[in-house]
Amino acid sequence: MNREIWVKIDPWNADMVTTALEGGANGVMVPEGFSDQVKALGKILTIAPDGDLQPGRDVFCAAITCKEDEPEIVRMSREKPVILECCDWSVIPLENLIAQDARVIMPVRCLEDAQTAFGILEKGVSHILIHPQTPSDLKHMLSVLRKTEGHIPLQPAEIVEIKTVGMGDRVCVDTCTLMSPGQGMLVGNSSSGLFLIHAETLVNPYVAPRPFRVNAGAVHAYTRIPGDRTGYLCDLTAGDSVLLVDSQGNTTTAVVGRLKIERRPLMQITARVGEFQFSTLVQNAETIRLTRPDGMAVSVVQLEPGDIVLTAIEEAGRHFGHKITETILEK
Repeated sequence: MNREIWVKIDPWNADMVTTALEGGANGVMVPEGFSDQVKALGKILTIAPDGDLQPGRDVFCAAITCKEDEPEIVRMSREKPVILECCDWSVIPLENLIAQDARVIMPVRCLEDAQTAFGILEKGVSHILIHPQTPSDLKHMLSVLRKTEGHIPLQPAEIVEIKTVGMGDRVCVDTCTLMSPGQGMLVGNSSSGLFLIHAETLVNPYVAPRPFRVNAGAVHAYTRIPGDRTGYLCDLTAGDSVLLVDSQGNTTTAVVGRLKIERRPLMQITARVGEFQFSTLVQNAETIRLTRPDGMAVSVVQLEPGDIVLTAIEEAGRHFGHKITETILEK
């Protein structure tokens, strides 16, 4: 799910706008007459009577005080996103709204409320509207929320086979983020079975660490991208966003700086979860690593049948990167 974080800045505060920009907020909601001042500080979406999005035209604002208000909110959200207005957000039947796929923007004032809103029904709202007290409060909230933006359940899989397959074009994804041990990208031949490919964070005798890089695999492979989607490695380009995942399944978004596509010897790694088998193709080199359940990296040249690595499994098929329910067989 793509998470949008807007910041309400009323009364006007230029320092708050700067903090929102530097913290990665997606938009700022400001009083009428201040949109141009926001644009003078940086490029960011403005929500205001004279902004990029105008209340009433592009987004609704609706008061909600009890469950009886729910049907109207759902109806309105079918037309435009709805910014909820309330004195006590805990009275909102948020679970029901989320279950009905209502496009609501949840007002929050503290980090705990933001984390709760993003976690409702393990799905959460897609938007929140933060109304912080001070720039330092806002900076802390954005830092925590952007560090971990969601969760993908990971499953241990047993390695079945490792074999060399010849030469092919492989992709190194160089991001604009310095990754930590245990972090990497989900990559695989099939969207239904992806391996957690570890970032190049470790010291080794062959090359210096490149903690911004994931040597992800062959050009045809899928990887998870924001918005609960997959994309082909070869289709990524500078400025795109990819999903980084750690060994606990926590996700964050990184910006692609460049791709390095080079012809290299490849190996196929096949694993299984229960009766389901799946595979991926990676460069045959010591520096390419998968991830064990304890978060430790394991080189692909050291893998043996019976070893356990982290993977992400899903039952639905994909069409142009989106989940679908029709039967798709990938072999």
